[in-house]
Amino acid sequence: MKRLAQTTLYSVLLSSMLLSACSSQTNSAGLATNAHEANGGNHGDHQTASGDLQETTASLDILPTFLDGASDNLRIAYQTAATVTDVLSYIPCYCGCGESAGHQSNLNCFIAEIKEDGSVVWDDHGTRCGVCIEIAVTTAAMKSSGIEVDRIRQIIDETYKEGYAKPTKTKLPPAS
Repeated sequence: MKRLAQTTLYSVLLSSMLLSACSSQTNSAGLATNAHEANGGNHGDHQTASGDLQETTASLDILPTFLDGASDNLRIAYQTAATVTDVLSYIPCYCGCGESAGHQSNLNCFIAEIKEDGSVVWDDHGTRCGVCIEIAVTTAAMKSSGIEVDRIRQIIDETYKEGYAKPTKTKLPPAS
C-alpha cells in the first residue's frame, strides 16, 4: 500500500508539471501552437475528421515533428506513452475522445497505430488534453512500480469514474 501511495504521489507531481506544460502549448484561441504547425507540416501528416493531426515516424524512438516546439514535459509525456503501449491499449481514456475522436483507449491519444514494419502513426490529441496525459503518466508510474495491468485498469477506472467524460470502449486486459 505504501508503494501505491508513493506511486500516486509521483504521478500527481509529474502530471501537474505536464498539465502546466500543456497549457503553454496553446494560443489565446485554445489552439495548439508549435514550430511544426507554423511551417505547414510535412507530407506524412494528415488531419483526422475530429481535427487531430497524425504523423508517421519510422519507430517509437522517433517522436513526431508536431512536438518540435513543445515543452520538454510534453515531449516526455509522449516518450512515456511510447514505453507503455502494451498497457495503455487496455486503459480507457476519460476525456471524451471515445465519442469525439473514436479512440479505443488512452493509447490512441498519443499513438493511433503501430504498424507491422514498426512505424508509428502518432496523434496530437494528447498535446491538448491534461486528462490524457495524466492517465498515461499515472499508468506508466504504476507499471514501473510492478503493478499488474488488470489492477492498473481498476485503479484508473475507480479514479476517473465520477466527474469526467464517458470512458473509451476499451478491451479488458487479460487476467494476471
